[in-house]
Amino acid sequence: MTETIKFPDWQKLDLRVGKILKAEDIESADKLYRLSVDLGKQLGKRTLVAGIKPYYTKEQLKDKQCVIFTNLEPRTLKGIESQGMLLASVNEDESKVFLLQPDGKIEEGSRVR
Repeated sequence: MTETIKFPDWQKLDLRVGKILKAEDIESADKLYRLSVDLGKQLGKRTLVAGIKPYYTKEQLKDKQCVIFTNLEPRTLKGIESQGMLLASVNEDESKVFLLQPDGKIEEGSRVR
């Protein structure tokens, strides 16, 4: 089990629904995609680097809504600045990975609480 956090720490996370517009291969990266994600009017479009290539094709990702951690400090991977993180459920041996997504269609940029 991980460390317990206090409610004010949870409130610092900005989780939003984003729509994947495009997934692209990254040269010399077997597990990574470069994703263009729409986070709605307020947050706009962002680039994310995500290690989901073994689990999803580019076609499966196009237009998929998912939950994005938007206020994570940017990190450069393979020379690309990732401006957030997709959230996914992952089993213990990482043989199964499923993106967290809303139960139905909702506006991009909607908050996750």
